[in-house]
Amino acid sequence: MILFFKTPKENVIATEIDHQPSEKEKQALCWLYGDATLLDDKKLEGFFVGPRREMITPWSTNAVEITQNMSLTGISRIEEYFPVKSEDAEHDRMLQRMYKGIDQTIFTVNHEPEPIRHVENIEKYNEEEGLALSPEEIEYLHKIEKQNGRPLTDSEIFGFAQINSEHCRHKIFSGTFIIDGEERESSLFSLIKKTTQDHPGKILSAYKDNVAFAQGPMIEQFAPENQTTADYFKVKPIESVISLKAETHNFPTTVEPFNGAATGTGGEIRDRMGGGTGSWPIAGTAVYMTSYPRLKNDDGKPARDYEQKIAPREWLYQTPEEILIKASNGASDFGNKFGQPLITGSVLTFEYETSTKDTETLVHPQGDQNSQSSPLTPHTDEVYGYDKVIMLAGGVGYGKKRDCLKKEPKKGEDIVVVGGDNYRIGLGGGSVSSVDTGRYGTAVELNAVQRANPEMQKRAYNLVRALVEADNNPVTSIHDHGSAGHLNCLSELVEDCGGEIDMTKLPIGDKTLSAKEIIANESQERMGLLIEDGHVERVRKMAERERAPFYVVGQTTGDAHFSFVQGDGVKPFDLDVAQMFGHSPRTIMRDVTVEHHYEDATYSADKIDEYLNHVLQLEAVACKDWLTNKADRSVTGKVARQQTQGQVQLPLSDCGVVALDYRGQAGIATALGHAPQAGMADPAAGSVLSVAESLTNIVWAPIATDKDHPFPIENLNLSANWMWPCRSQKGEDARLYAAVEALSDFCCSLRLNVPTGKDSLSLTQQYPDGKKIIAPGTVIVTAGGEVSDVRKTVSPVLVNDKNSSLYYIDFSFDEQRLGGSAFAQTLGKIGSDVPTVKNSEYFADCFNAVQDLIRRGWIMAGHDISAGGLITCLLEMTFANVEGGMHVNLHDIIQDDDDVVKMLFAENPGVIIQVSDTHKKELKEYFGEAGIAFAKIAYPTPAERKIVIVKDEWKHEFDINSLRDTWYKTSYLLDRRQSMGGMAHKRFLNYKKQPLEIRLGNFKGTFSALGLNPDRWKAEGNHNSQLSTLNSQRPKAAIIREKGTNGDREMAYTLWLAGFDVKDVMMTDLISGRETLEEVNMIVFCGGFSNSDVLGSAKGWAGAFLYNPKAKEALDKFYARKDTLSLGICNGCQLMVELNLINPEHKHRAHLTHNVSQKFESAFLCLSIPQNNSVMLSSLSDDKLGIWVAHGEGRFYLPEPEDHYNVVAKYNYAEYPGNPNGSDYNVAGICSADGRHLAMMPHPERTIFPWQCAYYPAEHRNDDVTPWIEAFVNARKWIEEHK
Repeated sequence: MILFFKTPKENVIATEIDHQPSEKEKQALCWLYGDATLLDDKKLEGFFVGPRREMITPWSTNAVEITQNMSLTGISRIEEYFPVKSEDAEHDRMLQRMYKGIDQTIFTVNHEPEPIRHVENIEKYNEEEGLALSPEEIEYLHKIEKQNGRPLTDSEIFGFAQINSEHCRHKIFSGTFIIDGEERESSLFSLIKKTTQDHPGKILSAYKDNVAFAQGPMIEQFAPENQTTADYFKVKPIESVISLKAETHNFPTTVEPFNGAATGTGGEIRDRMGGGTGSWPIAGTAVYMTSYPRLKNDDGKPARDYEQKIAPREWLYQTPEEILIKASNGASDFGNKFGQPLITGSVLTFEYETSTKDTETLVHPQGDQNSQSSPLTPHTDEVYGYDKVIMLAGGVGYGKKRDCLKKEPKKGEDIVVVGGDNYRIGLGGGSVSSVDTGRYGTAVELNAVQRANPEMQKRAYNLVRALVEADNNPVTSIHDHGSAGHLNCLSELVEDCGGEIDMTKLPIGDKTLSAKEIIANESQERMGLLIEDGHVERVRKMAERERAPFYVVGQTTGDAHFSFVQGDGVKPFDLDVAQMFGHSPRTIMRDVTVEHHYEDATYSADKIDEYLNHVLQLEAVACKDWLTNKADRSVTGKVARQQTQGQVQLPLSDCGVVALDYRGQAGIATALGHAPQAGMADPAAGSVLSVAESLTNIVWAPIATDKDHPFPIENLNLSANWMWPCRSQKGEDARLYAAVEALSDFCCSLRLNVPTGKDSLSLTQQYPDGKKIIAPGTVIVTAGGEVSDVRKTVSPVLVNDKNSSLYYIDFSFDEQRLGGSAFAQTLGKIGSDVPTVKNSEYFADCFNAVQDLIRRGWIMAGHDISAGGLITCLLEMTFANVEGGMHVNLHDIIQDDDDVVKMLFAENPGVIIQVSDTHKKELKEYFGEAGIAFAKIAYPTPAERKIVIVKDEWKHEFDINSLRDTWYKTSYLLDRRQSMGGMAHKRFLNYKKQPLEIRLGNFKGTFSALGLNPDRWKAEGNHNSQLSTLNSQRPKAAIIREKGTNGDREMAYTLWLAGFDVKDVMMTDLISGRETLEEVNMIVFCGGFSNSDVLGSAKGWAGAFLYNPKAKEALDKFYARKDTLSLGICNGCQLMVELNLINPEHKHRAHLTHNVSQKFESAFLCLSIPQNNSVMLSSLSDDKLGIWVAHGEGRFYLPEPEDHYNVVAKYNYAEYPGNPNGSDYNVAGICSADGRHLAMMPHPERTIFPWQCAYYPAEHRNDDVTPWIEAFVNARKWIEEHK
């Protein structure tokens, strides 16, 4: 039966249950649904928007699990329905449908599982299913039919198409290119591999796994000793490896942006989880490229003229503006809930319409190298654009060197699937994403899009994390479930050993799935593991503790055969491993070389203000606050450099940096580069510029070197992701070859390797009228490498020191050119005069010289010159300051002419560094000895808020604050679509009025001043009796977490550093009675997204306490004691308020509700600590401290007068965004009347070290710790006094 509950917001929650609920069960469900009312009606009239009946939503999956954790049984599905006034109400037709009344049939799907089909006509089946099989592949399948003496099944053909799709097998990159009649010696893949063959550097694994691994440093592992139960954290030294990975999810993001980008992010994270025999993702990156969003001002008029010159199309699925918002929402949401910080990224919007002044030349018209070039008839009015969008999800990770290579499978090992159920989603994604979007029908393309469940993936990750952290990792091999689902994942696990999968053991969420759909669906958040014989029960215990669904689905067979077997013994899939992966003919790419010449921009220096106004609003140049304000950039507590910088906290960073442990020294840096506009004019230059930009972005982090690799640049690794419209027009495939070859040559000359990457070679969108929009061939380069000291990463924010100078270093060794620039783009041009790097050896020398200056500590600030040119670089260096400007003289910049526009807007690779004048003489000598050309071009003017630029007789003043608003405007226009209640406008008004104000009092900032010893684990490892006695007397703290918690490790380390022994307690430990909290004096409820915030933040977590006798008893006994303290942060704060642990004496209960913006808020902001009696915060009274916030439901609703609450922390500003959630009385934290129990939304545990802070006073940046650690030391001392 289906029960209908009406919530206070008038929404309806439909609950499918297999029995008549008792009164107690009804009351529990009413509480869970937010004091909802159970309706007597079996049918409700009216119009409702709700999920598609055939798709159980992730929301439902989490809601049902919450009821199970509350000891409620028999509930199979829960969905929410929203009443609307008419059938025409707006809703997301991809994920929802309109219901005219809802009744007992809303979950009924009249569909029986389709029987196994033996396909007689493969050619017809190929087109019906959108499999994109080539004639050669179909011929190969006919051969298999003959070999096996039977027709192939639908599962076999469908599965073969997925695992052998261009998306999965990269046939073009491995194919043969014949250009201008001449066969090229190397395949594209060979050109990429050449970089690692010639210069392996520290690479340990490349091209053969989910990720590439490079040698890393010795670091500290901080983890519980035994993860089958609650146990204490210990520190152990490990030899690490670091990983780099980037994936694209272009087709799914075009069709359904939120889930497309979310599952792209999730898939890339799983790749890093699935390296070797398991590894750890640590931080993410993201890139979005779309056609123009055609933004409008508040008055409805177009915001930018250049966007209006090209007519918009009848977009297939979503508009570019919708894609930008929804895709970035999806990627951010997945990272936020999984617990991966997003630390750097990029966005680009682009369209171009050809004109009669653009020319095309066929270089060798007869395919004869000696023939003359031949002009082609120009394609006027042809539009290029990212109608098929690019969504890149990337990131860095790390692991143990012990685990960086997969082991060889042996007969009799257990095949395990961890994660979610199978649904009719993500079917055929590999095939559909390998062709033009729009080629197949809407139904086929929608079926290929996955749905995201980050909380489920977090559970799977927690198991992988525990296995890798263990002294003995029993995993032979691990793979993620991506394209082709179980078939691809599990067959790759067993390799040539072979295996048999028992289909009755696979988790089925939709009972109507056919065998083909079960085998090949791409339901997300699943991992496949091959477990060594005899270890599966230990792994199962770990999984059960983490609530990670765990299924032993088969065994390796040792016969090189792979099959899926139904319960009746029938095998819908039954092939040799060799047959599965095919031996179809090598792909042949034939093309000719076509040179494109695009009209150059014309301009006048008199219009410099107009040009700058346009350039600063282009998405690639403009402020990215609309992207960063919704993405968690602090989770893990290991982020040393994310996007925002300075007192005004603006996204200006060139690279992202994370520490590999909590010591804040060894780390990983990553940065991005791309130049598709330049690549249209010159594909080779586009590749070189993409590599160059990634390097001038990452140069600000001190790259680790060793005696075998003494130069920083050769210690970097690159990922190259190729998005290209192959076979779309004459010359395009030749352009791809030229681009790959140029990247290979440039990297080899720099002694760089490219050990990983991906290609997506169908970057074309087809419309119903037959028109195709071709996207520019694009390579996105991600650079990554080990950092020697994360604390020495250089900031782009100008230091207002008049006794310093700014120096320009040109890395390109080329004339300044405007082709392919943002400047040309805003004038509707591309231009053919594009810059490149003329001398790669000189480029490397420049890079290494800047690195050396960073090590010497000479560079005060530095920024790269890229999109927007030199003028944008200089302005951005001033934007995050409250005051100050600079005086610029361009006289010493070497240029053939005195073209000021070119000097200011050219995007030749280069950097600006700020150096104290005390090093003036030394710097000149250093550059002279290194052979580096430089120009002193500016000095700070602390008293003036403007940039004055002089070039001989030409002089111009630029108002920094006014131009900052211009630069910020695009962010505001996009933010309107995601920040509700007028908050986008408030942010636009207030962002510059709320600078950070830090007041530390007399805080010393040293470990010794607080009696802390981060090396105490070394002594404890000696196990002498005296230390054992001390350990037994040390106060015990426990972190308590639920599925979805993601802030547990940084909290545990903070407690450990403060002097506690720290226990890891999962809710399953409390529910089972394994843990009682009797030996613990302090508990901390950690931050995250328990149950994905379904049914309200911490509601499900609270239910697990209230409705499980053992967990409730443990909690009640703990709070009844007088020697205990408790702390709730973020999600834990919500839990403490939901459980009424802070003010049980109040008549009117406090609540945590949605932020006023109705979105997730991520910010580094300031708290003021009033005089208070809190055990933890009383010593910080009157301080003003920077802190991270990252939450979606952090608004304190406090119904009683302010003086009824023990307020211990307030946001420093009353208005949004300084008060990020609209909390009553600006409250950030409240405490029990006796000061023992504290609940606060911001994250002190992510701000205990200066290097974790997005801004910290310059005079304290070398401190060991921040005042926030004192709060935890206070807690330890209180317990010592009250034990």
